[in-house]
Amino acid sequence: LELPRGGCHAVTARALAHVRRVRVGSLNAPKLEAARGALRAYVPGARVEGASVDSGVADQPVGFDEIARGATTRADRAYELGGCELAVGYEDGLVDLGPVGAGSLGVVNIGCAAVTDGSTTSLGLSSAFAYPPTCADRALRDREPIGDLFDAFWSERRGASSAPGPSAMQEGNIGRLSLGVLPRSEYARHAIVCALFEWLHPDLYPSGPAGCERP
Repeated sequence: LELPRGGCHAVTARALAHVRRVRVGSLNAPKLEAARGALRAYVPGARVEGASVDSGVADQPVGFDEIARGATTRADRAYELGGCELAVGYEDGLVDLGPVGAGSLGVVNIGCAAVTDGSTTSLGLSSAFAYPPTCADRALRDREPIGDLFDAFWSERRGASSAPGPSAMQEGNIGRLSLGVLPRSEYARHAIVCALFEWLHPDLYPSGPAGCERP
């Protein structure tokens, strides 16, 4: 993706011009691909690396607060390893929305991305999608990782996948449910791009990243 010269792009260049290396708080391939895709549009020369860090939350996060804490903890711990200007954390979790308007979304998956420079952290969210109730209700009740539950459920209903390993390391549950139209890497990329808004437009966010040059 090539952004137009001048205008907003000029602000973008100043805001992120110092970024040479970005560390992602995960070794998960789709998360790394998501971060590279998000940063490529703004700092194409930046090196994006992964690191194995703990999220600090349950294996199955539930609720906005826990999801956001998982993302920010990953970002913080990745940044604390040193050698990077920015760090990115991403965490998926479940939120029970219950009745909404005339219908009910029920239990949905929402991803949260956190971007930090060690002093300022910004957040962005993905879109939400509903899991089959059989998986979602059990994950919410027993805190079992929904990825494992869904892999077993999908194998039972659709037949075993020919791809080795869990779907979370590949196209993700969102990839399977969307029939490949929206893979996990693209789903997470949206959240990371949204988390970058404060870095792209520091003049529009008074409490945004202090280290960014303001026009």
